[in-house]
Amino acid sequence: QVQLVESGGGLVQAGGSLRLSCAVSGSIVRIGTMAWYRQAPGKQRELVARVTSDGSTNYADSVKGRFTISRENTKDTGYLQMNSLKSEDTAVYYCNALILLRYDDSWRNYWGQGTQVTVSS
Repeated sequence: QVQLVESGGGLVQAGGSLRLSCAVSGSIVRIGTMAWYRQAPGKQRELVARVTSDGSTNYADSVKGRFTISRENTKDTGYLQMNSLKSEDTAVYYCNALILLRYDDSWRNYWGQGTQVTVSS
């Protein structure tokens, strides 16, 4: 069974920083693209940042220059470094990953359970 477990969320003041982690566990061959999404109350889930297996990244315009996505392939873990946080960054943040499964050699899309980020102004 494959699991994505996020950590690192919490309450921070505006202008502060947080680092989210997403650890992948289970019987996998490798991880393709990893991404972070967020969903604020009353809003649709939106893409925050994405990193491919070769390290290419892209970001939502609202977080460019403030957030950095990265991954550590040897640890099957992804990260989202969030700096200069604003109140509008408040949301539940979800990790997403495309994973090649060992048992049937197929690619499947997985989501983490989400971690709350609250930025106080």
